Formats: sequence, structure tokens, C-alpha cells
Amino acid sequence: MASIDADPTYRALLALSSHIGADRRLVQGAGGNSSIKMADGVMWIKASGTWLADAQQRAIMVPVGYTRMAAALASGDPAAARQQDFIAVDLAAGNLRPSIETGMHAVIPSRIVVHVHCVATIARAIRADAEAAIAPLLEGIDWRFIPYAKPGVPLAEAINAVSPAPVYVLGNHGLVVTSETVDEAAALLADMSARLGAPRRQGFVPDLAGLAALTAGTNYVPAAEDALHAAADPALTPIAARSLYPDHVIFLGRGVPVIRTDETLPEKADLVLVEGAGAVLAQDASASARAMAGCLADVLSLLPNGVRVPPLSEADEDALLDWDAERYRQKIARI
Repeated sequence: MASIDADPTYRALLALSSHIGADRRLVQGAGGNSSIKMADGVMWIKASGTWLADAQQRAIMVPVGYTRMAAALASGDPAAARQQDFIAVDLAAGNLRPSIETGMHAVIPSRIVVHVHCVATIARAIRADAEAAIAPLLEGIDWRFIPYAKPGVPLAEAINAVSPAPVYVLGNHGLVVTSETVDEAAALLADMSARLGAPRRQGFVPDLAGLAALTAGTNYVPAAEDALHAAADPALTPIAARSLYPDHVIFLGRGVPVIRTDETLPEKADLVLVEGAGAVLAQDASASARAMAGCLADVLSLLPNGVRVPPLSEADEDALLDWDAERYRQKIARI
């Protein structure tokens, strides 16, 4: 059998994956995933903890028997929660696990599935009025809104419960586009990102001197990017203090510590917001944590004044943190 690497559609998907993985407005760190279904019943999907940005530089795709996984999900088989059990071992190389979202990709009938953590989408999908606010922007598009469900089996089941569509907006999570060709997926993704975009907030000026004084002699440094400081706007810090979407919880923990300039920095945190002054990062923060800090700032920068943003519940946070699949993703993302 010819190598999958010789398949032009597969190579095109790798190119698209690399492109979107390098755009922090669409994907941050190890987030997001893409897949392609082949005629032999095998789906190639991004491996857990790997970065889409690396798609053309290293092996990040894993072969999975997607028809078997879809059947397991449909029958309520507990095995559906163990993505690695569905690896097509005769085609696999290395020890990577399939994405946590393998079930979601498996139940969507389209050949190409691309899931991104588009900040424009997240900024709308975290709102209390998300579905109603998004509907006018997607006029003419066949789409589905999926209220927040834990990634993995619960999300796959939620998507399988609705009729298939080219576009899924995932509450408190992100965006999924589906198609039969890579070019169609790329065009649809660009269209959705443009439709869901919003003006960035303006006017916040960080107190860099104050942040430098606060972090002197500590394990923290002021954020190097101006965009990150905007999350410390007093109008936004009550929202930032709570978890808003899954990857934040996985790579930054529960919410974000928010302190005043006259308070002491916490002993350990990757990101701290100093209200009215700006953002500081731990010097040893991982690349994934730094990417998620940028994501949070980008999402918050697109929120209008006065919008209600319900956070993930403590039970939602617990379900994400007490989960072997996500601990594995954290481990791989640090390698």
C-alpha cells in the first residue's frame, strides 16, 4: 500500500494545518486539530499534545479506525473514551496518542474536519447570549451551535445528536469547519473568522515601570507583548479571573490570579494580571502556557462593554483537571 505521505489531499491538509497552527488568532500552542478520512476506513488525525504548526516538519498525525470509533460512540461503549484503542496499528509509527477530539472527528461524516480555537469565535461563544448573538453573523450558513460539553466523548455525543452541518460553533470552546476538500475547508474557515470578528478594545496603557518594580527579584517578568497587558483592564479582570474555555484550564489552571499593585505576587502561577497595570508571566512558564496567555488577552480584547460572560463551572474545571487524557497532553506539550 502506498504511503499516506504520497496522497496529495493529505499533504494539502498538512499544509493547511501548518498555516493555521502558525496563526495565534486560530490556534494557540497544542490546541486545535485536523483530520482526513480515507477510503480504507482509516482517519488520520492530529496527535494529542502536538502542535499543528509542526505539521510539515514532524510526524503529528495518527491513523485511527474511525468507523469502529463512531460505532463505539453510537452504542455507548466505554472504550470510546480510550482513543488509543482505535489506532490502526499496522499504519502507525511511534507512540503518539490520537487527539482527545478523535470521537468528534469520527462522528462528523465529512472527509475533512478542522477544529480551531479561533479567538473571534471564542469571544462570541463564551457569552451568555452566544447563539443569539452569532446567528445574524452567520446568515446563509448551515451551522449548529453546540452548548459547552467536555471535550472527548461528551462533545462527540453532543455533535452526533444534531444533524450534520459544514460549521459547528462550540460553546466556550471554538469552531469546527467540515468539507470534502481541503480548499473548501480553508475557504470556510477564512469566511467564519471574518464573519465572527469584532473590533479590538483600545485605550489601555500598561504601567511598565510599576510592573518592573513589582516583579524585581521574583520569578516573574512583565509580559513582553503589549497585547497581553490589555487583559489587566479593570473592566476585564473580573472575567479573566475565571476559566472560560478548556485549554485555559489545562495549560493555565483555574482562572487567572488578579492582584492590585500594592499586593504580593502569588508564589506560583504562569500568568498574573495586575489590575490597571498589566500582565506578568513566570520566567519558567511553558510555551503552551505563554500561548494560552496570549489567547486569553486576544479573546478579552474582542469583548464589548457590559456583555455577560458565564465562566466554566468548578465541576467543569474538575472534570478537565482530573483527567488522564489531559495530563498526557500537558506532558507531550512540554516535550
